[in-house]
Amino acid sequence: MYCNQCSMVAGAACTKVGVCGKDADIQSLQENLLYALKGISAYVYHARELGKADEEVDAFLAEGLYSTLTNVDFDLERFIKLNLKAGEINVRAMRNLRQAHIDAFGAHEPAQVETGTVAGPGILVTGHNMKALYELLRQSEGQGVNIYTHSEMLPAHGYPRLRAFSHLRGNLGGSWIDQRQLFSEFSGAILGTTNCVVLPRESYKERMFTCGITGLPGVRHIEGYDFTPVIELAKKLPPLPEAPGKTVLTTGFSAGNVLPLAGKIIEAVEQGKISHFFLVGGCDAPGKGHQYYREFVQAAAERPDVVILTLACGKFRFNDLDLGTIDGIPRLIDLGQCNDAIHAIDIAVALSEALGCPVNDLPLTLVLSWMEQKAAAILMSLFSLGIKGIYLGPKLPAWITPAVLAVLQKEFDLRQTGEPREDLAAMLGGQKVRTA
Repeated sequence: MYCNQCSMVAGAACTKVGVCGKDADIQSLQENLLYALKGISAYVYHARELGKADEEVDAFLAEGLYSTLTNVDFDLERFIKLNLKAGEINVRAMRNLRQAHIDAFGAHEPAQVETGTVAGPGILVTGHNMKALYELLRQSEGQGVNIYTHSEMLPAHGYPRLRAFSHLRGNLGGSWIDQRQLFSEFSGAILGTTNCVVLPRESYKERMFTCGITGLPGVRHIEGYDFTPVIELAKKLPPLPEAPGKTVLTTGFSAGNVLPLAGKIIEAVEQGKISHFFLVGGCDAPGKGHQYYREFVQAAAERPDVVILTLACGKFRFNDLDLGTIDGIPRLIDLGQCNDAIHAIDIAVALSEALGCPVNDLPLTLVLSWMEQKAAAILMSLFSLGIKGIYLGPKLPAWITPAVLAVLQKEFDLRQTGEPREDLAAMLGGQKVRTA
């Protein structure tokens, strides 16, 4: 990048080591835009697999990527607007993918999902790709092989046309970070369908396959959707034991099945039975820092009048908790994958309209966990909608400069997570947390 301050090409004779002054902030915004474009591209890819394309989204992907070329634009304000435009486009991309999923697999319905195994051959599917899972289910039907989901594939159980396959048995493990241990213990075949795969251990490398954009060294790759090799290997491998899980997970909530409860929800709010909603979700990552989200949900759930919405793989930090209901309204509502953030947005907008107040005046706080590119796209989407007061953690994005962070804090009241109970008290206006 050309350095405006010292009139040299950064990295040549520039003494500022790469970028300096406003150029550092421009690069920060360029990096954020690149991450957002990657996230949008993931949603576009999956929608296209299911036959849904959007020229406006495609055009912005080209514009956004072009804008990150060297010496194209040094206008800080324009780059901020471009990042927010990426957020607007991501909302459109998420809507497209949601509709593509509904058209292909039916509208999400709440579902109870077992977490153990049944006796017999098995295949474990990880990633995000519902099209790949459908093809695997279709091809393996009647062959005596059971299919299990892992991590972001859990919401598959909420789609009627996927759940209709009786050999879609349950979900194993938590988020993507447990793969190496879980996959080593799983005796069947394994299929990685998208990002969030990690380098495999030798103990299961020969039992693993990838498809689509995903690839791993020493792992067989399936071109197209012919999963015959995966199915045949599963039949030859040692069968899984009969091992019932200790937990039953609930998934399959969406704007489509939550909004019909709007009248009951508003009545509960007006009667004081619901005092606050928290959207707690996002990306999971290794380390103790992400344990914050379980501790936060446990603290919030001590109040009998709190409802938790969640989505993406961050939910695996706490989705085993049984929080019960309020007048039949679940207190823990799993809205699905990261792209299903569109459901949360639609629910918030509908509640604000029903209660006659702006979204930012709702008794709603967003507490998001940060990890990868899709999170950047979704955060920009929330900012583009004018949503303020978001808590983000456990660390802030490393590529965001102090100056850019100051803008986000000023314009959107962006906050970093700290200690769970202290944050909870701040979110509730200083109210002391009370138990049921």
